[in-house]
Amino acid sequence: MQKLIELSEQHGFWTLYSSIIASNQPSIYFHTKCGFRTIGIREKIAKDADGIWTDTIIMERRSKVIL
Repeated sequence: MQKLIELSEQHGFWTLYSSIIASNQPSIYFHTKCGFRTIGIREKIAKDADGIWTDTIIMERRSKVIL
């Protein structure tokens, strides 16, 4: 993830977004540790492995280098 962040900043990207299934707490935690923050929820937008509709968490990381 750190390499992706570095490359995105080298190419002038100010913001990165991620959409994560709400029950995937390890991924949400990982993204938070990488500087992402939750900016929204999309209700019942994706199916999980059991075919059940589930929410996704929208996360965003804004560069501190690209202003």
